Amino acid sequence: MLYHPTSAVTRTPASVNLQFASIGFATNPSGEPQLRGWWIPAAGQARYTVIFLHGADGNLGDTANDLSDLHGLGLNVFAFDYRGYGQSHFVHPSEAHWHEDADSAIRYLSGTRHIAPGSLILLGKDLGANLALEMAAAHPDLAGIVLESPLESPTSTIFNDARARLVPSHLLVADHWDTDSAASNLLIPSLWFYWTVGPSTGTAQDDPSSYQKTPARKMLVWLTNSPKEPAQFDAAMRSWLDQLPTSP
Repeated sequence: MLYHPTSAVTRTPASVNLQFASIGFATNPSGEPQLRGWWIPAAGQARYTVIFLHGADGNLGDTANDLSDLHGLGLNVFAFDYRGYGQSHFVHPSEAHWHEDADSAIRYLSGTRHIAPGSLILLGKDLGANLALEMAAAHPDLAGIVLESPLESPTSTIFNDARARLVPSHLLVADHWDTDSAASNLLIPSLWFYWTVGPSTGTAQDDPSSYQKTPARKMLVWLTNSPKEPAQFDAAMRSWLDQLPTSP
């Protein structure tokens, strides 16, 4: 009801003219990689590496355009499929498994590629943004976090489904996705993107609940589905990146 993975990866970064390396990591005791991802190096010397956390639907093949936009900002990009998605090892998706997989990505970049945590940025989209928020709250040594349309109450998708009334769903579902709690414990800079059908009012009381609870330095950008949206996203990202403190 919440996770909708697909296995066939139909696009790669090559479809948007990006050079990349296919990566297997998070090996099991037999030495078999449990996770598959893409390493897309910046064209020049990159100040930051972004870990892209996709949403609950599809797989990595649906993210090529997003990854191209990030690469265009002069960033190294690392994106991967959670277990149960794409070519990663099959398990049933869950909040706990997503946490383990994101931790594996951070360990791979810091341990294998020797990238300092202070040069890593988490960027999550949809439910991936909720994951990024929870991971960032647990990793205050990271450089920052970017959230694209995090879900205010992810588990409501399950409990509001008519099928959930046929079983004791609150006893069977272990996922919590407590976005407000994670936001309250966020200690690193954050950039939040939300969509609006028209101009935002600009009043603080209309800001999303989780954004209001974030104590660390933060920036909120409302995007509209217009020809100007890509330029607005790009400008906001560049401004936010320029304001990040220099890692030691």
